[in-house]
Amino acid sequence: QVQLVESGGGLVQPGGSLRLSCVASGTIFSDYIMGWSRQGPGNQRDLIASISSMGTTAYQSSVKGRFTISRDNAKNTVFLQMDSLKPEDTAVYYCRVFQGREDYWGQGTQVTVSS
Repeated sequence: QVQLVESGGGLVQPGGSLRLSCVASGTIFSDYIMGWSRQGPGNQRDLIASISSMGTTAYQSSVKGRFTISRDNAKNTVFLQMDSLKPEDTAVYYCRVFQGREDYWGQGTQVTVSS
C-alpha cells in the first residue's frame, strides 16, 4: 500500500521560511515524478513544484525564486524549502508522486503565513 506522509507545516511570519518533507512508502519511487501542490481558501489545488527522477525541476511562477524542491531517492523523500513566505502562500500543501496512470497524494499539511 502506497503511503505519503508530509511534515513541516506550521505558522510563520511573512518573510520567514519553512521546510516541508514527504516520505513515501509502499514502492520504489526513484522513477516517479515527485511534487508539491497546494490549495488555499476558496482556490483550486495547483501543482506548484515538481522534480523528475533525473532531478529536473519546474515551478509555478508564483513561487519561482522563493521555493526550492529537492529529493532523496535513497530515502524516498521529497522536500520543499520555502523562503520569503507571503500571506498568499497560506494553504494546505500536498505531497504528490506520479508516473503515467499512477498518482498518489499525501494527506496535506497546513502552512499559515501571518503576523
